[in-house]
Amino acid sequence: MNHFHTQDLRKGRRSTVGQIYHVTTTTKAREPVFERFDLARGVVRSLRFADELGWVSSLAFVVMPDHLHWLFELLGDRSLPDVVKGVKQYSSRFAGVSIWQSGFHDRALRREDDILEAARYIVANPMRAGLVERIGDYPHWDAVWV
Repeated sequence: MNHFHTQDLRKGRRSTVGQIYHVTTTTKAREPVFERFDLARGVVRSLRFADELGWVSSLAFVVMPDHLHWLFELLGDRSLPDVVKGVKQYSSRFAGVSIWQSGFHDRALRREDDILEAARYIVANPMRAGLVERIGDYPHWDAVWV
């Protein structure tokens, strides 16, 4: 049987300043905690705070009921795992408990076409999930191109 530890999954992960990342992370047990408007807005505030602190430059995001998609350029001296951990911790404060599954999935994007495709995928999530018919009707997203 092949046993591995969480840190083994991170061995290949690199944090590169100036790199564009698409990060996806889920809530514990995929609970739809962000159906609560205030908790979803807490995540949005956390993402904006990461921008204000100079950790990242957010390009697009959507807070879905049970997960987050976030496209950003990594800035400053924080590693990718530290940025994601900071946003999770800050946004959990709005709920009073930890709401996030440990870990996250990330993909580094290199070409502008990939970045725009990722942004379109991110903002279209609520429509694909059947939550709204038009993205403008969904309150928990943003993109620099809008």
